[in-house]
Amino acid sequence: MSLLLAGCGGGGTTTTASSTGSSSTSTGTTTTTSTGTTSASAPSGSNVTNGVVDQGPTGLTEANEAAVNILYVNVTVCAPGSTTNCQTIDHVQVDTGSQGLRLISSVLNTTLLAALQPLTVSGAAVAECTQFVDGYSWGPIVSADVHVGGSDTATTGESAPSLPVQLIGTSTYAVPTDCSDATAGATSENTVATFGANGIIGVGLFNEDCGSACATSTDYGLYFTCTSAGCNQAVVPTSEQMINPVYGLAANSSGVTDNNGVIIQLPAVSATGAATVNGYLIFGIGTESNNALSSSAAVLTTDENGYISVDFAGTTLPDSYFDSGSNALYFDDSAITTCTQAVAQGFMCPTTQQSLTATVTGQSGVSTTAEFAIGNAYDLFTNNPSFAAFSNLGGSGNFSNAGGSSSQSGSQTFAFGLPIFYGNYVYTAMEGLNAGGTDGPYFAVAAQ
Repeated sequence: MSLLLAGCGGGGTTTTASSTGSSSTSTGTTTTTSTGTTSASAPSGSNVTNGVVDQGPTGLTEANEAAVNILYVNVTVCAPGSTTNCQTIDHVQVDTGSQGLRLISSVLNTTLLAALQPLTVSGAAVAECTQFVDGYSWGPIVSADVHVGGSDTATTGESAPSLPVQLIGTSTYAVPTDCSDATAGATSENTVATFGANGIIGVGLFNEDCGSACATSTDYGLYFTCTSAGCNQAVVPTSEQMINPVYGLAANSSGVTDNNGVIIQLPAVSATGAATVNGYLIFGIGTESNNALSSSAAVLTTDENGYISVDFAGTTLPDSYFDSGSNALYFDDSAITTCTQAVAQGFMCPTTQQSLTATVTGQSGVSTTAEFAIGNAYDLFTNNPSFAAFSNLGGSGNFSNAGGSSSQSGSQTFAFGLPIFYGNYVYTAMEGLNAGGTDGPYFAVAAQ
């Protein structure tokens, strides 16, 4: 079995905050079993959904691939207005670096597929060319009722009615050359095996994946309108664009709307890794009793592009961010050897484990010190081939967001991928909304 390198993933880090948030949350505990499964203490509530880090969905393992450090949840999708024509999709990747729900069309049953009608502009169906650092995904955008959390049904958990959802890999419309040429040399990620998941739920900082820019210009190459004659780039109103499912949440039965952000809670992972990690995706920040902003959290406000600043090894990296959709800590460090083995391509392979620190600063001046370790990726993968979670996985900055997100990578970037999430509460607060006493967009981190 080969490892899926183009995906998300993680490791574990510890942060020491230099400022505090406005409220508190209870301290979590970690349980490790003899089977290599690591679990976080269980919060309760309809705004909580179970998450898992494992080697991926059936469609991936059947292709003899294995995911590394990808956080998955279940998502229930229904035909608009229905609570019976529904399907719960497992292994949907959680990505705080993008916006929107995207599903591989082949995992949906034919009855549900037939009921999901495309969004249209002037009578033409809307489709999107979603561009990642290493590839692209293509498919039309349909309207669906989406439910997450609770008991994974259409009548429990959080609900986002009439949410735009991209169906990746359908044969309805051929991939236009304007899409494939925009990412020339990159991989078409339109199947479970190439995508690394049955879908992706983008719960990042922003309301839409493009917004007003794509409503006025085709320069970004994202949106198309399609007829039987083919697909062409088009400006698309924000109402017909992909939106953040958090932004689309309706009020729950108690009248509370948990639409100002999310919290990811994962347990700490040892230096050797774990076969499976069980954790939680919690909707809302400071909206309910189970999602308060920790009093020890460093609240790191971002710029309009979602970036914070990181000082590492004497260099300031202004285009940095937290991203559950990246499967390692991605940064440039010439002092750390890059792996030469194919199974660990793009990752770091120091001779001995490296203990490092970086100073992370938000736009408001609040800073925190991140302590993290980088192990030898080749040894981690080969010593425990059944493991999916590694707390000390590092990668070259040029591979940042290889699969989950479309955020920037390179020499000005430190991407805190899933490694920073292990053993911490990591908050992603939405733009334009108050979350726990501070207006978003911001990231916040607090040790469990």
